[in-house]
Amino acid sequence: MKTIKGPAIFLAQFMGHEPPFDSFANMACWAGELGYEGVQLPADARLIDLELAAASTAYCDDLRRQADDAGVAITELSTHLQGQLVAVHPAYDALFDGFAPVHVRGNSQARTAWAMEQLLLAARASHNLGLKAHATFSGALAWPYVYPWPQRSAGLVEQAFDELARRWRPILDAFDTAGVDVCYELHPGEDLHDGVTFERFLVAVHGHPRACILYDPSHFVLQQLDYLAFIDIYHARIKAFHVKDAEFRPTGRQGVYGGYSSWVERAGRFRSLGDGQIDFGAIFSKLTQYGYPGWAVLEWECALKHPQQGAREGAAFIRRHLIPVADHVFDDFAGSGISSAQTRGLLGLGEAAAPHSMPGERPQ
Repeated sequence: MKTIKGPAIFLAQFMGHEPPFDSFANMACWAGELGYEGVQLPADARLIDLELAAASTAYCDDLRRQADDAGVAITELSTHLQGQLVAVHPAYDALFDGFAPVHVRGNSQARTAWAMEQLLLAARASHNLGLKAHATFSGALAWPYVYPWPQRSAGLVEQAFDELARRWRPILDAFDTAGVDVCYELHPGEDLHDGVTFERFLVAVHGHPRACILYDPSHFVLQQLDYLAFIDIYHARIKAFHVKDAEFRPTGRQGVYGGYSSWVERAGRFRSLGDGQIDFGAIFSKLTQYGYPGWAVLEWECALKHPQQGAREGAAFIRRHLIPVADHVFDDFAGSGISSAQTRGLLGLGEAAAPHSMPGERPQ
């Protein structure tokens, strides 16, 4: 077992144009002052030059020095927006074009190529920063067909996952060379959004060792998936963890799909830590039991609470849930101290090591 590292905070939702949210150095200091020990760094030009980070260890050393000066560590890089653009269904072209630079907008092939190159840069940058895990989205080709009406044509899902795997395999290989796990945040809107879809993808990439999971229980509450059983099933692939709360309160008018309501009015909505329904005590216990090797990272999203309050409360919330792993068994004080020979005697085996004859057998 291992003690989970933390608390840490994902910086994406807090970036802005005014200090302290306008640069990596300022945001690192802000996070450290709130009591965080780590920051998850989005690959956004406002905070990091990804191309330079992929090419220059000196630049990455400087980023780490800025983090050290603030009393925090960089936990992972994130390419959620770039990962989304690795695979985009045409229905979402216009909506997702805003995630891409101007020179590839309106050209889906160029946009995909740009996104894939961004992931390759992120692999090298993660290596240069000394990181072991990377957070991202999978993108989606099949998402518009998530509900089987009209009836899906034969092979549609299989072809979608084959193509998704084809695009991601060279990226996974690059991360393997870098010694970094690719942690897909399983999220509605992505082709990888639950255990079944992750397994489909894993088969399509031939069980690639770097295809891993960013565990975020909030997305499972909104899907009504058992987020504790999920850890039992997939713990070996969970290499990143977003600590985000949620609630699901269905009514006679709406349920999982939300009726196109705004976030405030949806039956399922994200909440600040402690304001939702998630049993984080059980989650931290299970992840600790299975030896989760990474960080507990606050991803703040809430339909009601101000982000600054959510950030202030989040560090203490995570710290309360961290479980320092015991270095001895709790009932060692009551150990009997008997010898191996005496233990054999307790079992009625005597001290001889020779096997006994089974009933009905003649002694040799």
